[in-house]
Amino acid sequence: MDVLAPEQFPDAARLLAAGQVVAVPTPRWYMLCARAADPAATDAVFRAKQRPTDKPLLLLLDSPATAEDLFDLSVDARLLAGALWPGDLALRLPWKPDAKAVSAVGSPALAGCPDGILGRLVALAGEPLAAAVCSISTPAADEKDHPALTATQVAAFERTTKAGIAAVVDGGICPHGRHMTIVDCPADTAARLEREGTVHARAVEAALSTSGGPHVG
Repeated sequence: MDVLAPEQFPDAARLLAAGQVVAVPTPRWYMLCARAADPAATDAVFRAKQRPTDKPLLLLLDSPATAEDLFDLSVDARLLAGALWPGDLALRLPWKPDAKAVSAVGSPALAGCPDGILGRLVALAGEPLAAAVCSISTPAADEKDHPALTATQVAAFERTTKAGIAAVVDGGICPHGRHMTIVDCPADTAARLEREGTVHARAVEAALSTSGGPHVG
């Protein structure tokens, strides 16, 4: 497994384009990333994490405009994306009828628009990526299996699981060690806070109130 500096985005993007899995830092923890449109690459993420295929991966987008192209966005979804993307908010979104759904991320899809190093890599990749935390998934995980917060911990995960991670982008220590906030955004009903994480529930409520939108359910 290669260790890349954050400025080596072109190398990481080339690995992704070639169907490889790359580990990338976020403020929360390191994420395993692959091309969303490449079933072999997303299957590698499922295998690395020992993750059941009925637990979809996260879809990473480069901008709210890409979400408009792919998903049937409610008023609430647009308010949240406009106020809190890029960032640590994930929206559960229904695909547009004419969009080609990505099986690895399910339907409705859990979509995010990240900032920082991961956001810059998604933009450079030029297409959506599929991602999941660099750790063993439940139910296979035990009490010793924690998300990787450093590149060294990613390397340990690689040695233990033989995951086949092509490279890790070393962004130092990920300080938060918490999940993303998830908001369910059906097409025709009010948004509902599904899980609070690094984005506070009051921030979600504030975003929904900026243009007279309903409070989050």
